[in-house]
Amino acid sequence: MTRVFSGIKPTGPVQLGNLLGALRHWVADQGEADTVFCVVDLHALTVPQDPAELRSRTLELAQLLVAIGIDPDRSTLFVQSHVPEHAELSWILECTASFGELRRMTQFKDKSDGADFVSAGLFTYPALMAADILLYDTDRVPVGDDQRQHLELSRDLAIRFNHRYGDTFVVPEAAIPKVGARVMDLQQPTRKMSKSEDSPQGTILVLEPLDSVAKKIKRAVTDNDTEVRFDPEAKPGVSNLLSILGACTGEDPATVGETYTRYGDLKAACAEAVVETLRPIQDRFAELAADPEGTAALLAKGAAKAREVAVPTLARARHNLGLLAPH
Repeated sequence: MTRVFSGIKPTGPVQLGNLLGALRHWVADQGEADTVFCVVDLHALTVPQDPAELRSRTLELAQLLVAIGIDPDRSTLFVQSHVPEHAELSWILECTASFGELRRMTQFKDKSDGADFVSAGLFTYPALMAADILLYDTDRVPVGDDQRQHLELSRDLAIRFNHRYGDTFVVPEAAIPKVGARVMDLQQPTRKMSKSEDSPQGTILVLEPLDSVAKKIKRAVTDNDTEVRFDPEAKPGVSNLLSILGACTGEDPATVGETYTRYGDLKAACAEAVVETLRPIQDRFAELAADPEGTAALLAKGAAKAREVAVPTLARARHNLGLLAPH
């Protein structure tokens, strides 16, 4: 079965766009591939973190993934730092990559521009991302445009290492993610919904109170006229509500648009659909949050399962590279 790897950083609350645009497809992938899902907490360290907050967010994100539908019995779900092979392979790949390759990474340029403190980890983290992928003999990696350059580097490093030291790593392929709903900001519908605190009334968090969710949707920006139709260019606000409603109900946004003639009715239907989508997730999350030891046990099981693949992969790389085996 094709192996698929995906990771997510515990650096902020999960919002509706993350859920409808990506995470629900992770759940669906479980029936079609050997799925490996990782909370990449080491990647979060590229910028300073509050220790207690990082620990809390890592646990919360793992619990939320399970609440959304990631099944630890069908997928490998673990925390990156619980599998030490990630860090060791990252160093090996840092020594395989060139300074020039890492310097050309556009995300490093964007994130370091104007920053008061730029960690060395921010510069080298594409090598850690490559280690995440290559450790698991990954066949496919769903990546958006913002991560495509990093995936290409992972491929280049695998090919270079294999050429220098013999067949070691599976060379992963980029997979175009399944098209999820493009969820826009409720108050600024020409930009994507974001974890950013810049627009709290325009962002719906997966774990925020459901009455707050409904209020935000009912106060969402629409358009000057009163026609309900799916036209993202001319009517971004209405089209955003139709996209969200369609994603929650499994219907085509354009078809949904033919059902309503008034903005108020559309907002009410959208609010109800989102609330009913989030309610079971929040209920399941509350159960998991009440049993942190249970979650810890799930993650320990996942890390052990991950290491069944990671340990021999790293051993193969160490041997081919010429490192003396420990006794």
